[in-house]
Amino acid sequence: MDQFTLNLIFVGLTFALYIGIAVWARAGSTAEFYAAGQGVNPVLNGMATGADWMSAASFISMAGIIAFGGYATSAYLMGWTGGYVLLALLLAPYLRKFGKFTVPQFIGDRFYSNGARLLAVVCLIIISVTYVIGQMRGVGVTFSRFLEVSTDTGLYIGAAIVFAYAVFGGMKGITYTQVAQYCVLIVAYTIPAIFISLQLTGSFLPQLGFIGTHEASGVEFLQKLDEVVTELGFAAYTAETPSMLNTFLFTMSLMIGTAGLPHVIIRFFTVPKVADARSSAGWALVFIALLYTIAPAVGSMARLNLTTTMWPAAATGNALDGEALSLEQINSDPALGWIATWQKTGLLVMEDKNGDGKIQYYNDKSPALQAIATEKGWTGNELTKVDNDIMVLANPEIAALPGWVIALVAAGALAAALSTAAGLLLAISSAISHDLIKGSINPNISEKGELLAARIAMAFAIVVATYLGLNPPGFAAQVVALAFGLAAATIFPALMMGIFSKRVNKEGAIVGMLVGLIFTAVYIFLYKGWFFIPGTNMLEDVPSAYVFGISPLSIGAVGAVLNFVSAFVVSNATQAPPQDVQDLVESIRIPRGAGAATGH
Repeated sequence: MDQFTLNLIFVGLTFALYIGIAVWARAGSTAEFYAAGQGVNPVLNGMATGADWMSAASFISMAGIIAFGGYATSAYLMGWTGGYVLLALLLAPYLRKFGKFTVPQFIGDRFYSNGARLLAVVCLIIISVTYVIGQMRGVGVTFSRFLEVSTDTGLYIGAAIVFAYAVFGGMKGITYTQVAQYCVLIVAYTIPAIFISLQLTGSFLPQLGFIGTHEASGVEFLQKLDEVVTELGFAAYTAETPSMLNTFLFTMSLMIGTAGLPHVIIRFFTVPKVADARSSAGWALVFIALLYTIAPAVGSMARLNLTTTMWPAAATGNALDGEALSLEQINSDPALGWIATWQKTGLLVMEDKNGDGKIQYYNDKSPALQAIATEKGWTGNELTKVDNDIMVLANPEIAALPGWVIALVAAGALAAALSTAAGLLLAISSAISHDLIKGSINPNISEKGELLAARIAMAFAIVVATYLGLNPPGFAAQVVALAFGLAAATIFPALMMGIFSKRVNKEGAIVGMLVGLIFTAVYIFLYKGWFFIPGTNMLEDVPSAYVFGISPLSIGAVGAVLNFVSAFVVSNATQAPPQDVQDLVESIRIPRGAGAATGH
């Protein structure tokens, strides 16, 4: 059976499963559409949260960024997992005790202001739309390769599938679909990693292979990787981060951004009890860790496999002692068929600049390599493009794994992108139908009318997300990181102050969110283009142009500090919140029925 047929079978079966579950668990009320009737088992909710969380950025992009960025990009791992600890300890149980459906609803009630609620809706939509761009790009990249269609066509197919199960199923359908998607994506991520770890290190567990011995050379795996990439003029995989300040702020942005992401927070409204919310967060962290502890191994092994494919001598010795991969080998060796396939997508580009029939892959900016290149007659790096987003998807093919493993990876990548896209679209639709329409425009709308409005809002959101996915501003993981910055600067501070400070009032919350949103969005747009429109950036998006070396991906932590400071300053200069609001804060924080301490 050929690879294309295998891909169709695996992807088709998983899609049929998702749509079947959505039909079985179709939402029949607003409570089921927004919060799955608040009856989801905490373990299943943890698994669904894991799928909701492990997006195209986690499955496709993160290992690719780690592959080429090395140790310096470990902030993605630390930030994205650390955020769940904050969420479990500081937010999830308190928001579940509040007992409502959406984040803007909490902000509106806690800060006794419809304006604050509407501002939270605006922030939520901006964050979710920015985030969903990365998911739609992931869907397009995966379809373009494995179903051999254009990236744009892949996007349209993915949008249609999300429409089918998210619009009708709501949170109830999405929750149980995400449980299935988690199972698909974790198996799809783990099996190739085990195969490749066994090939390179002899270790069954990729986590141990990562710190183990490279079998072909007999040296430590990471030492071998460093030797191979530095010989070709690239930075060592284990090299220190160039800017510790930027790395710290980036990690903080990802951590507090994680804890402020609306589509993650609403998952904790779906469990029966307050204790279940904290339990769900713990289970989610376990399920996420299964993938995140494997990601460094996947990224580093993909980098070594790619490099030794381009320089076969590097597998056992020095790359430059042998010849580079030839065009004749690429065209004649069936094991290298993946190169031509990925070239068709435009995500892998090669160019024989010196006409010698070989593809020299090296860092042509390295002074040490320029002298060698001149001596050997090279005229520049000829592997001119390797998109970060293809490293996980191409890895099984580079390692010559069986066709069913490649098809499984395709299904897993689509599960990762679609599960998160569905959660984000639900957050957008509930904000529009529940917080905007029912909360402000038409408070007397019937439950049936609100459910219809939610479905129409989700359909519209899918159209907008698809359009933006056609013109994304960067790699999937980088686009997602921008959403984290916005969540860190707006939603997280408002929730923290709403739960833990009785003094912050509506004026402070509104000013804080506005300051955080405007500062962070403007800083991002100055470098990435206004509303991510290509060519509209006013400053060059290079490290030398960043203020104090802080990249647009890291600015959310600064926006969060400005939010906190401005909110406290304005609150202390204006009237304290009403007593009933202060009592609400007290009731959220203290377990129901708890009394005063007694003597022991």
